[in-house]
Amino acid sequence: MEFTNKRTMLITASLVLLVAITQIIYTALYVAEVDFSRQVLWGLEALIFTVLVAFAGTSMVQAKNCQLGWSAIAFSAAINIVQVSIGLTLFSTFGKVAGSVEGAQPLIGGVVALSFMIYYAAKVLLGLAALVFGMASIAKGGKAIGGLTALAGVVAMFANGILITFSRDGFLPSGVAGGSGVIATLLLAICLISLYRKED
Repeated sequence: MEFTNKRTMLITASLVLLVAITQIIYTALYVAEVDFSRQVLWGLEALIFTVLVAFAGTSMVQAKNCQLGWSAIAFSAAINIVQVSIGLTLFSTFGKVAGSVEGAQPLIGGVVALSFMIYYAAKVLLGLAALVFGMASIAKGGKAIGGLTALAGVVAMFANGILITFSRDGFLPSGVAGGSGVIATLLLAICLISLYRKED
């Protein structure tokens, strides 16, 4: 099977959609206080991000335009692999140490803060991708989905940028930044599928 520009674009869009769906599921389960396996959900996310790096990177070099958007998706996926890996491997380990060793509590706090810093950076990149592809969609006549995607991208970039600058304990709730990032990711996927259908 030949991975043409159009086929790679569709696969990348589908993977971005899967990322958005897993994040929506995680958020819903977390808010509902449902007990679930983070290993399975985060492990699945890590797998999707790993494949997404390859396809978004391929789209970046194949595309005639919007390379900035493809680059943002690829690098967002790459650093998300690191972020998810920290959650899967270090949260429980440092949590046990912090719980059993006196004065070690800041250890888990530092690991969590690092994870969130990477998380916010990835959301800024996805917001940038949403802005780029939203504007591309507007240029091709998709004013509604393009406008919504671009707007969501700007909000995600701004909200997550604030938390990178002022830390998670700043004046903006972390949930606002994360939520805006998830919305931008979902709209980005829809926008990419819309652009795919307009490709020659």
